[in-house]
Amino acid sequence: MNLFFRLFVIFIESFFRKRLHPLAESVLNLRVLPNDLDLNLHMNNGSYLSLMDLGRLDLLIRTDLAKALVKHRWQPLVGGVNIRYKLSLMPFQKYRLHTKVIGWDEKWFYIEQRFERKNRTIPVGLVKALFRGKNRNLTPEQVLKLIHVNIDPPDIPEAVLKWLSMEAN
Repeated sequence: MNLFFRLFVIFIESFFRKRLHPLAESVLNLRVLPNDLDLNLHMNNGSYLSLMDLGRLDLLIRTDLAKALVKHRWQPLVGGVNIRYKLSLMPFQKYRLHTKVIGWDEKWFYIEQRFERKNRTIPVGLVKALFRGKNRNLTPEQVLKLIHVNIDPPDIPEAVLKWLSMEAN
């Protein structure tokens, strides 16, 4: 239930926040709630993944991609997540979720999502995602063209390339 409440709040707030360029960073200020906790009384590893959805939603809305999703009945789909947990978040601690598109290829957008507290990275995740139309996947180029953005993709970071090479094996 907690995620639905947060989803609703982020959904509404995102429409009133400053519009973002597709390569700009979304930042959400959040707090660890009791139902985010596991038996060790710190944020559950699955909670991080669910909260990352909220960061991507904020980015979609604030870059105007959400309008295109609704208009064309596209679905945003996650194809993989690689996350590294460095520190823990404890009950009621405040933290920030940073979400940023860091590159794309002919099929996937690559997104970095970092949870930070007091300028220290807690976990950092890499996400590969795409948009699915009625009968096919859309290329990142097609998606960006629809929102009138014509930019070359940034170089895919080494961390993403290493992850992709591990997936290929």
